[in-house]
Amino acid sequence: SKREIKMRKLDSTKVRPLKSEQLLRIEDHDFALRPGFGGSPIPVGIDVQVESIDRISEVDMDFTMTLYLRHYWKDERLSFPSTKNKSMTFDGRLIKKIWVPDVFFVHSKRSFIHDTTVENVMLRVYPDGNVLFSLRITVSAMCFMDFSRFPLDTQNCSLELESYAYNEDDLMLYWKHGNESLSTDEHISLSQFFIEEFSASSGLAFYSSTGWYNRLFINFALRRHIFFFVLQSYFPAMLMVMLSWVSFWIDRRAVPARVSLGITTVLTMSTIITGVSASMPQVSYIKAVDVYLWISFLFVFLSVIEYAAVNYLTTIEERKQLKKRGKASGTYSIDAVQAMAFDGCYHDTDADMDLTAFSVRCEDNLTRARAASIPNLSATRIKRKRSLKGNVGRIILQNNHVIDTYSRIIFPSVYIVFNFFYWGLYI
Repeated sequence: SKREIKMRKLDSTKVRPLKSEQLLRIEDHDFALRPGFGGSPIPVGIDVQVESIDRISEVDMDFTMTLYLRHYWKDERLSFPSTKNKSMTFDGRLIKKIWVPDVFFVHSKRSFIHDTTVENVMLRVYPDGNVLFSLRITVSAMCFMDFSRFPLDTQNCSLELESYAYNEDDLMLYWKHGNESLSTDEHISLSQFFIEEFSASSGLAFYSSTGWYNRLFINFALRRHIFFFVLQSYFPAMLMVMLSWVSFWIDRRAVPARVSLGITTVLTMSTIITGVSASMPQVSYIKAVDVYLWISFLFVFLSVIEYAAVNYLTTIEERKQLKKRGKASGTYSIDAVQAMAFDGCYHDTDADMDLTAFSVRCEDNLTRARAASIPNLSATRIKRKRSLKGNVGRIILQNNHVIDTYSRIIFPSVYIVFNFFYWGLYI
């Protein structure tokens, strides 16, 4: 016996247990087995303090949370005598030598225990064998989101805890203090969401090969801030739709102005739709923002089609008028609207029109007509200035097609009705 003791002292590979380990009698027990092995399942209480919600990702459909995870159970093998009934606190070095619950996060993508400046692990043992095991963890887990009402949506996410190896016959996982087991930091805030509620719940999970397991849920509801999307998507779309209505008030002969305005609004709406889609996952259903943007795009597109119809019908009407008038000495007699299309000026009197006759067959006729108008040019300009002020409104009304007149009323009215139903349905 003395020889064996001497050989143990000489054996450098043996590590002498610490005084705390000697007090807990670590060497006397097999901690590979759970407490009460072979008997009833060991109850393990859980409580969680959420420190922060770091990130919510719609593209990856996940969230990142930092929390304090605390385990409570009783292991009589760790009981020790104490005259003052004081507990002992240890760091992570003792964790590897005793039994601890193997709780993991279901649907977790990434997780880690903080280790600055040392590993954030605490073990507290009480004289009667009760144990408190605390960790500071950051975990990224899946959140199955529904974007059918985006960005007027509320997302319900949950972080799920479960024992990996021990089913309900060996380990009973429960919330230590019921609904009070889940606490949050008062200063938790997110840039895009309101945190509406935190709640704790429990249930069972079944696996066909291993049986039933206790599962705990940390549930929280997130309601999205709408103001950011109003500024970035809804308000610009409204402005583009209203800008497209300006086309109805521009003279139908101003082809470059109306076409440029229509194409610009269409391209701008396409850019807004592309920007919103780029920041979202490629879901196969229609989102609320898609409904609004595509309906707005339809209004802008229809304003371009409206002018195409106006221009086509105007051309047909002019051809019919020219056929009725016929040809006189190879020269067409044109009205004020047609004259403006040629020289860009308003011709508001018959006298002015006679002075600026146009020839479509011979450029010499146009030159002679302009030469004849030179002596009376000053008088004509004075007469035009006097009559232009009173006749501009009449000219514009006469030169607008009936489709433009109806469009000025129908387009805004239908868009207002659409907004009424849209916001009433989703808010």
